[in-house]
Amino acid sequence: MKKLVKTIIILGVAIAILLYAFKPQILKKIYPIKYKEYVEEAAKANEVDKLLIYSIIKAESGFKENVKSSSGAIGLMQIMLPTAQEIAQKIDIQNLTEEQLYEPKMNIIIGTKYFATLLETYDNNINLAIIAYNAGMGNVNKWIANGIINEDGTDVDNIPFEETKMYVKKILQNYEIYKEIY
Repeated sequence: MKKLVKTIIILGVAIAILLYAFKPQILKKIYPIKYKEYVEEAAKANEVDKLLIYSIIKAESGFKENVKSSSGAIGLMQIMLPTAQEIAQKIDIQNLTEEQLYEPKMNIIIGTKYFATLLETYDNNINLAIIAYNAGMGNVNKWIANGIINEDGTDVDNIPFEETKMYVKKILQNYEIYKEIY
C-alpha cells in the first residue's frame, strides 16, 4: 500500500512539473491567435488592443466563423445585422449582406469598428464597452442613470442580466490571459 501511495505521489509531481513546463503551449492551444492578419489590421486602424479583440472573438464564437446565435448575431464577433449595416455605412461599405458577415475579414472589420465606437462612447472604459457590446448602449446608459452600475463600470456584479455579467467576466478573464501569454 505504501508503495502505491509513493508511486501516485511521484506520478502527481511528475504531471505537475510537465504541466508547468508546457503551460505556455497549453495556454496557446486554449487561447489561440487566429485570423491574425485581419485582427491586427482592424485593431490598428481602430486603435484597439488586438488582444482585446481576440478575447471578444474567443468569448463570442470560439473562433468559429459560420455561427449564428439564436438571437441572430452572426460570425466571429457575433454582430447583429442591423448594427453591422449601421457601422458599415459609417466606413463606406454599402449594402452589407448577412452572407458578408460570415466572412472573417468583414466580420472582424465591422466588429472591431463597433467595439471601437463603444470605447469612444464610454471614454475608453473597457468594462462599459464590453457591457454595451453584449447588452446594448441603451441598457448601459439606463443602468448608469438609475445607479445600478457605476459610471466607471467596475461593479460588474451589479449588472442585472446574468448573461451579460458572466460575459463581461469571461472577456476580462480572456483578456488577462491573452496579455499573459502574448
